[in-house]
Amino acid sequence: MSTSNVNLGLTNVGPETHPLTWRYTQAGKAVTEIAEYEALEGYSALRKVFTSQQPADVQAEVKNANLRGRGGAGFPAGIKWSLIPMGPDAGQKYLVCNADEMEPGTFKDRFLMESLPHQLVEAMIVTAYAIGATKAYIFLRGEYLLAAERLNAAIAQAKTAGYLGDNILGSGFDLDLVVHTGAGRYICGEETALINSLEGRRANPRTKPPFPQLAGAWGRPTIVNNVETLCNVPPIMLRGADWFKGLSQGKSPDAGTKMYGISGKAKITGLWELPIGTSCRELLYTHGGGMADGLELMCWLPGGASTDFLMPEHLDLPMDYDTIMKAGSRMGTALIMVVDNQQNIVSVVRNLEQFFARESCGWCTPCRDGLPWTVKILQSIEAGEGEAGDIETLQQLTRFLGIGKTFCAHAPGAMEPLQSALKFFPGEFEKGIQA
Repeated sequence: MSTSNVNLGLTNVGPETHPLTWRYTQAGKAVTEIAEYEALEGYSALRKVFTSQQPADVQAEVKNANLRGRGGAGFPAGIKWSLIPMGPDAGQKYLVCNADEMEPGTFKDRFLMESLPHQLVEAMIVTAYAIGATKAYIFLRGEYLLAAERLNAAIAQAKTAGYLGDNILGSGFDLDLVVHTGAGRYICGEETALINSLEGRRANPRTKPPFPQLAGAWGRPTIVNNVETLCNVPPIMLRGADWFKGLSQGKSPDAGTKMYGISGKAKITGLWELPIGTSCRELLYTHGGGMADGLELMCWLPGGASTDFLMPEHLDLPMDYDTIMKAGSRMGTALIMVVDNQQNIVSVVRNLEQFFARESCGWCTPCRDGLPWTVKILQSIEAGEGEAGDIETLQQLTRFLGIGKTFCAHAPGAMEPLQSALKFFPGEFEKGIQA
């Protein structure tokens, strides 16, 4: 995806409607220089916070804004922050930005980092101040070379301007911010596996509790937030929680805007910043132009590869966390993947399961052995060589690899597209079973 594929979806684009992307729109290109960013209200939130607010004020404002995490789970950021110990005896704390965007069909964080790197830098500084962290890391997907280049340049410019380093704006607060590129493992999207990798260990998930807010990086209190989540912090602090909650325009009880996207055979694929709760029908048919000529929508994944398929009858549901969950899936990253009526659903699912099997860290038996077993069965069915009992075995695997049966959520996430495909398209699997 290039920045030319980004569409904002609303008229009258400005800071009051598109807090994440309006600077990019105003400039008509990536905003990589600090002077250009400052001319578009850049670092205004940072100056406001550092000159007139205490860390507790920042935490309270983000909590009141009901900013839910934009990485997939939707956990409220303000509540997560409130769990970290504060005060003079809290000791060393860390802030980590999860920029290891490896969910298939997801590319929103890449756009934000490549096109508006200073926005993430400002967000990291404000967030670190709010939680009292003096060391911060952007854990970046290794393949995002342009993002790494632009983030490192933005960090250097921010240091020169006095926004990073020692005694920021005379506040007495110090912060060191580092871009750390990962080695290319999907499991690093899980926050404790990410922390292990950051420490130089094998990227295996950790047992929880303790949670990272109390014992994270190097055993110290740590907050891990996604890129898009953090990029909402400066506009919230600049304009307030009530303004942020109003951005949903009554479409959802959730607050703010959301980076939605489309991949697959739609007429227009890319990203749109829209009020959270926008329906998939509006996203696909108004902004995406509908399916490509001659094709019909068969089903869709609402938020990346590790979510359950939904059907055309679900298109009018608001795309928010609770509504999509009640429909039997998860909003995830909110970048939908459309599947057209010319595709073989068994092949689609097999392709997804191959990815998840390859990316398993191998830490627990159900995931390490169950995912390759799933792939083997799907390959047989896809080739028309399935055996009696294969579908029942797949159904068993969706239970054996489900929530509570594995060490982390990797295998349960891998089972979501499979279990929903078996539910909605049983006949397509039955066709691959030998008589």
